[in-house]
Formats: sequence, structure tokens, C-alpha cells
Amino acid sequence: QVQLVESGGGLVQAGGSLRLSCAASFGSYDMAWFRQAPGKEREFVAAINWSASITNYADSVKGRFTISRDNAKATVYLQMNTLKPEDTAVYYCAAGQFGIYRDSDQARSYAYWGQGTQVTVSS
Repeated sequence: QVQLVESGGGLVQAGGSLRLSCAASFGSYDMAWFRQAPGKEREFVAAINWSASITNYADSVKGRFTISRDNAKATVYLQMNTLKPEDTAVYYCAAGQFGIYRDSDQARSYAYWGQGTQVTVSS
């Protein structure tokens, strides 16, 4: 059972930045970030494959968020810049094997999930 531990969430003003981290207990997985705002369904944010040769972003975060990974540390990062109040959500790290690019934004591609970290952006 892979364990994922997120960190780096918090409260930030609009226009600010945060970097989320997700440490995995073991394994060679494709990784992703999803988020869920109150009263809304969980939505895809970004994904990166094991070799970091493939990344995918939701349209709402393109140009503002960057996903990266350090396999030596078994950690994936989400650098979030120019944050907006609508980015407020619980952010979840996920691990799995999406296989092909078009499946990278699908929650069903990821077998393991973290507990989530709260990101709150004030206006």
C-alpha cells in the first residue's frame, strides 16, 4: 500500500504563491494533483508521468501552476503562482499509472490518494 503525504497548504492572499509537496512511501508511479472545493466535485489540476516527460494541466491553471517531481526523494511538487480565490480547495495528491496522456486527467487512473491539504486564497 502506497502512502502519500501532502504538505505546503495554507492561507495566502490573491496573487501570492504556494508550493505543495507530496511524498510517496515507495513505487514508480505517475502522479497527479486534484482538488475539491466546498460543494463542488473533485477536479483534475495537473499530472506528471514517472519520467517527467509528460505533463498535463487543467485549463484553469495553465500558465500559473507547475508540476514537477524528484524521483530520488519520491516527491512530487505543485508550484502555484498568481493564486486566485477560486483556487481555494482541498488539494489531493494521487499516484497510479495513467498509461496514455488522455487518461492522465481521470481520477480512475490513480489507485492511491493522500489525505489532502487545504489551500485558501483570500481576496
